[in-house]
Amino acid sequence: MQKNHKYTFESRIRFSEVDHTKRITLPGIINYFQDCSTFHSESLGVGIDYCAKHKRAWILSAWQVLVERYPMLGEPVSVSTWATEFQGLYGIRNFCMQDAGKQNVAYANSVWVYMDMEKGRPVKPDEQEIALYGSEEPLEMEYASRKIDLPKETIENTPFPVRKYHIDTNEHVNNCQYVQMALEVLKEPMEVRQLRVEYKKSAVYGDVICPRTAYEEDRTVIELCNEKGKPYAVVELK
Repeated sequence: MQKNHKYTFESRIRFSEVDHTKRITLPGIINYFQDCSTFHSESLGVGIDYCAKHKRAWILSAWQVLVERYPMLGEPVSVSTWATEFQGLYGIRNFCMQDAGKQNVAYANSVWVYMDMEKGRPVKPDEQEIALYGSEEPLEMEYASRKIDLPKETIENTPFPVRKYHIDTNEHVNNCQYVQMALEVLKEPMEVRQLRVEYKKSAVYGDVICPRTAYEEDRTVIELCNEKGKPYAVVELK
């Protein structure tokens, strides 16, 4: 019998994860997905301590997150993740969040690159690591490109420094924090149904984020740039 390579955990939407509407926030959903991938790796023995020992890390290169609805405070949810394939230096991972009726309320595709943290360059994961994750069939969804087309014109917003609470165990700004930053520079709140993020360069504590926004007919784009105008991350909201 073929082994099931999916990892799932159960939870309830917490007070700390909702906004004034009593619904989970978009960063809240992303944090569930991020936690699920971490728990998955830990369960296989290739988690944070393993990566630190071998000076390796899976660094997120791109997100595509789709939200059917935002679950309510106290609502039970199950969160799952699985690898769909490995392509050289890259690993592809799907996620889904389901409600008590086993309906997908949110789901995602993600692209990760395996990094040698000592040398600061991508490396191929070894066959043993790949075998541990295995692979499952990808979600049926309309997959977007990893690359996001940059807008022709943008509006400059007020720069702000990277704070200590933005930093994760890799000593970089956590991937979800870029999404939170992007949402906070919007002129008005929006109910996002699709999020895409292209991560270009890791920001660290002490860096300054210079946001640029573009409000187009079918999308909003936020470029989170360094002081020279080069993006750390590009966020697209629909």
